[in-house]
Amino acid sequence: MAYDDGLAQRVRDILEEEPGFGEKKMFGGICFLLFGNMVCGIIKDDLIVRVGADRYSEMLKMPQTKKFDITGKPMKGWVMVLSAALDSDEELNNWVQRALSFVRTLPPK
Repeated sequence: MAYDDGLAQRVRDILEEEPGFGEKKMFGGICFLLFGNMVCGIIKDDLIVRVGADRYSEMLKMPQTKKFDITGKPMKGWVMVLSAALDSDEELNNWVQRALSFVRTLPPK
């Protein structure tokens, strides 16, 4: 499964100055990490973001989102943001910042 290199670079541009930034190929796509904790990733041309269990239901009510489910069992605390919602850099940044807000509460791995 390939992923959108252009979208990956846009996410990288947002995150690469963050202390503890890293990336890893996973799920047939690419994931971006902060101190070893997954923040977000790209599968095909959609963004997956880690929002945590407390905000999961709220984030699923937002336009162009759905459950992150590639195995038949949705991953709670993660939402998939469809590519149609990522055209502007501002929208992409908003999603990445939501994920960063949650991941910053986690201890480093």
